[in-house]
Amino acid sequence: MARKIPARLLRWGINLWPPYLGAGIRVQRISADFREVEVELPLRWYNRNYVGSHFGGSLFAMTDPFFMLMLVHNLDPDYLVWDRQAAIDFVAPGRGRVRAQMRLTGEDLAQIRACTADGDKHLHLFRTEIVDAEALVVARVEKIVYVRRRRAPATAPGRCRGQA
Repeated sequence: MARKIPARLLRWGINLWPPYLGAGIRVQRISADFREVEVELPLRWYNRNYVGSHFGGSLFAMTDPFFMLMLVHNLDPDYLVWDRQAAIDFVAPGRGRVRAQMRLTGEDLAQIRACTADGDKHLHLFRTEIVDAEALVVARVEKIVYVRRRRAPATAPGRCRGQA
């Protein structure tokens, strides 16, 4: 079902999703092929921390679901895709508008398909940076996404698939 949602509609839905709406996070663009996502976050009174810079949780949330979503839309339905692990390195205080661009390359997809061809799981590492208006790095984010081809359902002995 999720794989049928056009990029434009998904962008609209994510922008209205309460955690993003409440934090002030805006998805600016999802490419039609689901290979690029651009997200922005302006500094507001409700998303700043005690010292006046961006709240770290909001910075991380900017990047949270997108590598998984890009894979879900670029792999066949017979793949399982889950976020597995994440890390964020806060490099500098984020003040003003910050943005992140996430990209899924053809090399990423080729590696994932090759590593999962025999039914093995693959933990794929993605990296992105959150930058300010002057393109200075505010944070570096690493996401590990679990990918595996679905196993064929087991059949009862003496029955063929499709029989009741």
